[in-house]
Amino acid sequence: MEFKYDVIVVGAGHAGCEAAAAAAHLGSKTLLITMDMNKVAQMSCNPAIGGIAKGQIVREIDALGGQMGIVADKTAIQFRMLNRSKGPAMWSPRSQNDRTKFITKWREAIDGITNLYLWQDTVVSLLIKDQSVVGVRTALEVEFYSKAVVLTTGTFLNGLLHIGRTQISGGRMAEPASFDLTGQLVECGFEANRMKTGTPVRIDGRSVDFSLTEEQKGDSGLAKFSYLDYAPRPLRQLSCWTLYTNEAVHKVLRDGLGESPLYNGQIQSIGPRYCPSIETKIVTFADKPQHQLFLEPEGENTQEYYLNGFSSSLPLSIQLNALMQIPAFRNVQIYRPGYAIEYDFFPPTQLHHSLETKKIRNLFFAGQINGTTGYEEAGAQGLIAGINAHIQTQGGAPFVLGRDEAYIGVLIDDLVMKGVDEPYRMFTSRAEYRILLRQDDADMRLTEKSYRLGLADGNRYRLLLEKKQCIRDLVSFARHYPVKPESVNSSLEFFGTTPLRHGVKLIDLILRPQLDIPKIASFVPALQEHLDMISNRKEEIIEAAEILMKYEGYIAREKIIAEKINRLENIKIRGKFDYNAIQSLSTEAKQKLTQIDPETIAQAGRIPGISPNDISVLLVLLGR
Repeated sequence: MEFKYDVIVVGAGHAGCEAAAAAAHLGSKTLLITMDMNKVAQMSCNPAIGGIAKGQIVREIDALGGQMGIVADKTAIQFRMLNRSKGPAMWSPRSQNDRTKFITKWREAIDGITNLYLWQDTVVSLLIKDQSVVGVRTALEVEFYSKAVVLTTGTFLNGLLHIGRTQISGGRMAEPASFDLTGQLVECGFEANRMKTGTPVRIDGRSVDFSLTEEQKGDSGLAKFSYLDYAPRPLRQLSCWTLYTNEAVHKVLRDGLGESPLYNGQIQSIGPRYCPSIETKIVTFADKPQHQLFLEPEGENTQEYYLNGFSSSLPLSIQLNALMQIPAFRNVQIYRPGYAIEYDFFPPTQLHHSLETKKIRNLFFAGQINGTTGYEEAGAQGLIAGINAHIQTQGGAPFVLGRDEAYIGVLIDDLVMKGVDEPYRMFTSRAEYRILLRQDDADMRLTEKSYRLGLADGNRYRLLLEKKQCIRDLVSFARHYPVKPESVNSSLEFFGTTPLRHGVKLIDLILRPQLDIPKIASFVPALQEHLDMISNRKEEIIEAAEILMKYEGYIAREKIIAEKINRLENIKIRGKFDYNAIQSLSTEAKQKLTQIDPETIAQAGRIPGISPNDISVLLVLLGR
């Protein structure tokens, strides 16, 4: 018997679930293969979604019709908008989530998608014919055939856990590793390498003296990730707690460095710079007397807490001894120690922007297999890989987002053009068009594109059109409604801003930094009446309209810059040059241009080591 599908997705982490859901929603008969159907979209590290730049990615996933934002909203036990003290380009939503319920809601989503099927097994090899993937073979010796395969293997390829000098084979704690795919892909000509990540100790909340910590509550109000119109956060809302290490903690850690796999030579692979272990912190920042830690609840009805900031691979005894030097943890009990994990990845310069591999047709990589870290980065790649795997089966043009269109576009372009020398994590600083890629307008940027693809449904598109109209109406009202000094000056003085000397339009008040639309509505009845006419998602619409008005000049200027750069995106060079034959190019440029084979001049310019002179040479040869 032959088992045939359009798309097969290997691995049911955040990348795999988004890939499978997208392909199936678009109409492909899709098979999602996982080692454990009870751990789909497992939050392997901290039980949180979003954060700096990551929150923007989640809103983009949602705007495109993905699932992560919806599941996060349904399972949130805390929600915060980070960086509110900065400009709106930096605002980043983040939720704390119930780890167990997150899995349950994702499984419910998968089970409810027509065309999406689950199989519990381990893939041991790809079926390849004429440099194209045609299916997979599993440990149960079943062969599944398909037109495209998406690999989302996470940390499972030759995964090795480290706790002190103890080494355990596994993809996660108590879960087996996968050993066969790397060797096959290397034989096919792929380059593979090793990376390292880690996770902290899990703490029993009953053993914590919370009176010696500082409470960190979530935001009030109804902020959420998804642009869909529903009431968010049905679960009980909980606090996080902050506390600090001290010199006594650092001494225990320093004394134990000889037992650390990171410092005794046991771990040789690349680790994350921006989420370092606690032992790395005390070495790199030896002058710091303390480091902040965050005690984060794992769920609505559990005593398990995640100690953010205390990732470690030191022996259990050293981890425990160090924790007990913190006053709040003097009687600490733990569920399990922190550990490090090494795993195989494939440098992502071996991919096209569609996330299809260059060496084997119809094979796509997404998530940590590409050298990234983070649920959000994985989910974004999975979504794009799933979309393009479906498109590939239909013979259409790849779906690719530009750097000025989405953080997802920045993420994939960075991976494909620059590669990685450490686990890649998204930051706002990686995007040159941050003011265009705000979290408030991801739907305005992306939902129509997705609707045309057939992924975003009619309801989502209708909500977008309603939001656009409400924003236009509010901005138009603000531009044209007159305000007289005698009606507002006492209120302006109350809010600490200069009284008017003559009449102005309402927008002139909105542009003042001391004021915002809700404040002004409290003393301009006509504005309040206009706001009362907005029946759905009022806070979201008010925020978006105010940002457009206050930052209009910055947004317009950044659009002009992006348009100039995009002209170079339209100059195609793939297949036009034998780079090794161009004498005017540097040796490094010849090697990297040949290896990466950029599609456009703009892509070539983003490759590390390619100089402006190299780009000029190519433009001259093109006759420009």
